[in-house]
Formats: sequence, C-alpha cells, structure tokens
Amino acid sequence: MDALGRHYLEHAVREFRGLKALADGAMQQTADADFFRTLESEGNSVAITVKHIAGNQRSRWTDFLTTDGEKPDRNRDGEFEALAPDTRTSLMERWEDGWRILFDALARLGPEDLLTKVYIRGEPHTVVQAIGRQMTHYGYHVGQIVQLARTFRGAEWTSLSIPRNKSAGFDAQRDFKSTPPPSRT
Repeated sequence: MDALGRHYLEHAVREFRGLKALADGAMQQTADADFFRTLESEGNSVAITVKHIAGNQRSRWTDFLTTDGEKPDRNRDGEFEALAPDTRTSLMERWEDGWRILFDALARLGPEDLLTKVYIRGEPHTVVQAIGRQMTHYGYHVGQIVQLARTFRGAEWTSLSIPRNKSAGFDAQRDFKSTPPPSRT
C-alpha cells in the first residue's frame, strides 16, 4: 500500500503540473486585451478563469487536512467579477500563488494520508477523492483557458499537443509502436 500511495501522489503532482503547463502555454499565446475578453456576455474570460482557479486553490489546499476546503473568507462569487484592480500581472501572481499552495500541500502528504477524511463544503471526502475532485475541476477550467486562447489566437496558434494531421510523424519520431507491452507473468 505504501508504494501504491507514493505512486498515486507522484501521479497527482505530475498531472497537476501538466494542467498548469497547458494553461501557462495557452496564456503565453494570449494578448493582454484577449486575456480579459469574453466570447459572450455571460461567459468567462481567461482572466476570470485564472482568478477563480487561484481562489479555489487557496481555499481548498490551505490547511488541507485540518480545515474545510471552503474557507469562510473566500468570496467565490467575487472570483467571477472583473474588478479595476485586476491586472494581468496581479492575476498571474494569484495564479502562481494558488499553484504553490497546491504543490506545497501535496508535498506534505504521505501514503498514510490518502484515506484520511477531509471536508469540502461540509461534505466528507477521502484525500484521494478530494485530489480527484480538484484535478477534474482544474482540468475543466484549463480546457476553457486553452479554448479561449486558441480562439483568440486563430491561425497564429501554436499547438500545445500533437498538431492536427501530424500524428503519424509524431508516432514515427517516438517509435512507440516497436515497444512491446509489459509482460503480465
């Protein structure tokens, strides 16, 4: 169980780092004006999505094992409001701080913590469930950031994955098809 727990925590960190890298890559391709732009009046901008993720991370991962993940000082509704003091620089500082809080919390966890009960909005979760919940939540919003950035960038978009119609070349470069699957004996 100890090895499985360590493996799970390493996997979680790797997946969260991948989500952050994906969003960072999309935001690097986003002009300042587009950072605050929405596609429709009720939609969120990249900026609002960044503000929301950062607020969620601060709330969920601060004192992760000992306090409810919905902190009493969090203003979730305010995360969806564009305010005058919200600059790209200030929001990116929040973004980096949110991820730092998340990675610090994960670094303090050990395999023995994975079945510990934590609470989010009064609902009990095991640590495994809470990590999965947040990974899904952040993946949803990172997808929104990527889609907005790609839409705004248009033909100048640089793919963050395997570009369309480039799979065969990617596969040939990696030569993964020649690697046999591991033996199950």
